[in-house]
Amino acid sequence: MIFNFRLVSDEVDNFRREINIDADATFLDLRNAICDSVGYDKNQMCSFFLCDNNWEKGKEITLEDMGSDSDEDIYLMDETVLSDFIDDGQRLIFVFDYMTDRCFFIEMKKSIPGKNLKDPVCVASMGAAPAQMMDIDEFEAKSAGTVAQGADDFDEDFYGSDEYNDDEFDAAGFDEMTFED
Repeated sequence: MIFNFRLVSDEVDNFRREINIDADATFLDLRNAICDSVGYDKNQMCSFFLCDNNWEKGKEITLEDMGSDSDEDIYLMDETVLSDFIDDGQRLIFVFDYMTDRCFFIEMKKSIPGKNLKDPVCVASMGAAPAQMMDIDEFEAKSAGTVAQGADDFDEDFYGSDEYNDDEFDAAGFDEMTFED
């Protein structure tokens, strides 16, 4: 079976990637396919988080065991098979910059039964990816500007961000995309 994942970013409006990958591949294979599709260095610490329909983080699947003292199970990318955790419509967050908690939002859009892929492939690419690493001073400056600009929007009931739009996962906008074989 082949899984089709769509990636978007809350930093770059016109950024999208679609990756096809075998269901029996590991999360490390998916991480490598993502890094290859956006030109990121694969030596940086990163994690996947399984999410619910509201993008709330659940189980973490990490690149390396960080020696947590927690009683929770540790899932490593190179040992964790996609099909063990992924169902149709599964949402994931891929944190690629731990210092600033920057990430891609990923959704499994469809599965293709009866087919297999030896290697993952980026089948659709639109827009430039955000920079992999952001200087901490630049991040703080952007954060301070955002807080100052939107300070009136915050009150005691504020939780999360309403800037993320679920419609970014819809097919609209893929007309301009580059599709590969």
